[in-house]
Amino acid sequence: MLKNKSKIGILIFVFITAITNAQDIRKQWVDEIIKISTPVLTALSQDKLKEKMPVEQHSFEYGDRSSFTHLEAFGRLMAGLAPWLELGADTTEEGIIRKKQLELALKSIENAVAPKADDFMNFNRGSQPLVDAAFLAQAFLRAPNQLWKPLPKQVKKNVIKAFESTRVVRPYYNNWLLFSATIEAFFLKFTDKADLMRIDYALKKHMEWYVGDGHYSDGEKFHWDYYNSFVIHPMLLDITAVLAEKNKKRNTPLYQKIVKRAQRYSVVLERLISPEGTFPIIGRSSIYRLAAFQTLSQIVLLDTLPKEISYGQVRSALTAVMKRLFEFEGTYNQDNWLQLGVVGHQPKLAEPYITTGSLYLTSVGFLHLGLPANHPFWTCKSEPWTMVKMWNGNTSLQRDRAIN
Repeated sequence: MLKNKSKIGILIFVFITAITNAQDIRKQWVDEIIKISTPVLTALSQDKLKEKMPVEQHSFEYGDRSSFTHLEAFGRLMAGLAPWLELGADTTEEGIIRKKQLELALKSIENAVAPKADDFMNFNRGSQPLVDAAFLAQAFLRAPNQLWKPLPKQVKKNVIKAFESTRVVRPYYNNWLLFSATIEAFFLKFTDKADLMRIDYALKKHMEWYVGDGHYSDGEKFHWDYYNSFVIHPMLLDITAVLAEKNKKRNTPLYQKIVKRAQRYSVVLERLISPEGTFPIIGRSSIYRLAAFQTLSQIVLLDTLPKEISYGQVRSALTAVMKRLFEFEGTYNQDNWLQLGVVGHQPKLAEPYITTGSLYLTSVGFLHLGLPANHPFWTCKSEPWTMVKMWNGNTSLQRDRAIN
């Protein structure tokens, strides 16, 4: 027994020391999101994404998905990158890098929605474009000052036209309702053309689908996966934030309820991270990698972390997961494009709807980079996360509690 306890203590020491002794934890995160984003943004800004991006698809039960993959890559990447870009340029080393990525992103937006561009994207052929147009809309909601306001008038018109064209897609009776609602939230925030019924219906159904203790079912029946983090909590937060912005008195109570539920789910996510920096791989779309922790990352970004968990432990836990995922050989190909898999290259884990572009949803696990470098989340002392404390026999731990 003592021998096993000693082994656990050594393991914990190694992980905590590795994280605590890092000269700049934030730089590790910035370096990784730059590695993820640069191939996509560089190619698209040059109008050469369709030419340069490799398209890997393991299963073809749903047919060839190559006509969807480019909007998948761009929309999903931008949903995660947006909060960091919203910080804008400055004279620091990071600020200079951010300026470059922002310039690439703005040019990429222009090419993605320009009808005569080689990289003009598919927004309405098939059902899938609704999903990834929604992620792109989410990016504008998360970075209005840096991604929307600077766009030339014609580019804004093209974006609006592209998003309007997705209205021909009928969403499935599950989390897809939130994709339609997110696009309408974009219209509500930036134009006067929102279809409020699409927002209202999506919200009402998800209030019905709340099963308790911070969890929603994905449609009428609950199943185990990370869609509460991939889609449901984050889009509910972003949609209701826009509603509260437009009518504070009427909509703030709903937003606050959704925040409370997301906080509880964030506590659960933090507790799922093992002392080794791993987490359970359960359910479909597991190869979205760090996207499994989007809700936790967003609660950090919103500065509404619940009192049960501290900045130091969440940063340490997420950093441990990030390193386990992205430092494994095979995660990237030789040109730094993401490859199918959770830990390295594991193409057999991909569902029939997954292609290379799908993988860029992993960027939404980086939302906390939208907090400035001087925020306490980045400056506070590293702490062991819950499962490190638990499996080291920490006696200060409090029991976990459900919420009503």
